[in-house]
Amino acid sequence: MPRDIFNHESEDENTNDIRQAGREAKDAQPINPTDTGDVELLSHPSYQELLHKLNEAEQKANQYWERILRMQADNDNAIRRVERDIANAHKYALDRFVTELLPIVDSLELCINNVPKEIQDTAGSVIEGVNLTLKMFYAAMEKFGIKQLHPVSEPFNPEYHQAISMQVDSSVKPGIVISVLQKGYTLNNRLIRPALVIVSTTE
Repeated sequence: MPRDIFNHESEDENTNDIRQAGREAKDAQPINPTDTGDVELLSHPSYQELLHKLNEAEQKANQYWERILRMQADNDNAIRRVERDIANAHKYALDRFVTELLPIVDSLELCINNVPKEIQDTAGSVIEGVNLTLKMFYAAMEKFGIKQLHPVSEPFNPEYHQAISMQVDSSVKPGIVISVLQKGYTLNNRLIRPALVIVSTTE
């Protein structure tokens, strides 16, 4: 086939294709911008809804923050209680030991104070030895925060003294301790045993 005939037939085919495409475009329905059909548009919440959600989020955040602060305060209180309990445990660990030790001290004091006069000279060395032992006891007790309560001539204090009886004594004011039957003791300023005393009165 001659070249010019072939070229002519190709041009006719291209022209027919263009015309066909034009007819199809002409027959197609125009797109309406408002006609969404099956296309789902994005929806946005209103300003009021957003404001409401923001308020709810702020309220929840405040509630969580208050809860955290309460938990932190409870934790701090628990830590302080534990530290205080540990400190008290160290401070008053000798409480029971001292309570068991006091009757021994009382016996030694009674031994010295009730020695009959007729044997004081012959038992002088024994009495001196007991006195030295008592002084050692007192020094050791004071070293560990144990103090005696011997409130003769002091005003009666119900927090540290226990009155056994009242005795008329015109030489002193009423309410003064005139005799101590048994010494009291404190451990680091906490009462272990009250002093047993006799208190003066005017009647």
